[in-house]
Amino acid sequence: MEHITDTFTPADYKSDQSVRWCPGCGDHAILNTLHKAMATLGVPPHMTAVISGIGCSSRLPYYMNTYGFHTIHGRAAAIATGFKVANPEMTVWQISGDGDGLAIGGNHFIHAVRRNIDINIILFNNKIYGLTKGQYSPTSDRGFVSKSSPYGTTEDPFIPAELVFGARGNFFGRSIDVELATSQEVLVAAARHKGASVTEILQNCVIFNNGIHNAITDREFRADRTIHLRHGEKMVFGKNSEKGLVQDGFLLKAVEIGKDGYTIDDVLVHDAHCQSNFLHQQLAMMDGKELPLAIGVIRDVEAPTYNDEVSAQVESVRARKGFDSLRSMILAGETWEVK
Repeated sequence: MEHITDTFTPADYKSDQSVRWCPGCGDHAILNTLHKAMATLGVPPHMTAVISGIGCSSRLPYYMNTYGFHTIHGRAAAIATGFKVANPEMTVWQISGDGDGLAIGGNHFIHAVRRNIDINIILFNNKIYGLTKGQYSPTSDRGFVSKSSPYGTTEDPFIPAELVFGARGNFFGRSIDVELATSQEVLVAAARHKGASVTEILQNCVIFNNGIHNAITDREFRADRTIHLRHGEKMVFGKNSEKGLVQDGFLLKAVEIGKDGYTIDDVLVHDAHCQSNFLHQQLAMMDGKELPLAIGVIRDVEAPTYNDEVSAQVESVRARKGFDSLRSMILAGETWEVK
């Protein structure tokens, strides 16, 4: 993303369309934080494109005063890739749900990450198919009862972070729909990262999967079951920052600072820019049970982007071969005339 100096407000990115999600849906909060993140970034609306697939989350482009594409099921990443390569100066956001992005769109998702296309993927994860009325999704837990699994699912779910790291992803962040400030912080960092960024946002579907994230998001114990990671800061959590993460052999361990011989000096410092993803994967895989769920920017590492590499290759070949148009390239090879 280019450095922009223009000043905008969240209202500059809002369309005049009435937002048509269910009252109380977590999508409202995500839309709100995206508008604020865009204003913070200062990229003009006409230099921004928001591309979605199919699903409740995929209505989002209608509510943006930017260029937008409401595309086909699971193909948002493919279309976002083509758009970015053809328009490298544009800032591109991809909106996908856990069904749209990880089921029919799973192949496109992992390859967009692997290629390191300079797009910003926001993955709304409510562990259900909402638009099609309550079927289990690729992120639904084993045993989950839904309209398409009345006796409980018999399969294990995808963990989005695991897919990102398996595809050699260079940026992964996570937030929760009710954590508006954190969501804005992560989305701004995602856009400033050059390359494919994936931000997973745990989102609540009030109709078909209400309360699915309550074990983590409930105010009573959210501080004890989540940890907000910030680059260069100690990995502490708890209502009074009285807990921390320490290295225990090759694993992570949650401890209470000041007890059992552990001091603040033992607590790890988060390094989001470390090239090795060994610790990043461990942090991303914490689930809020024995270890707190990590939110914030977990990994943010520079690497060559697909769109830059393709542009450079095209210019190199054009200069070497003397092509000035598609026609000149076609006519440069062996040709013949049919009469």
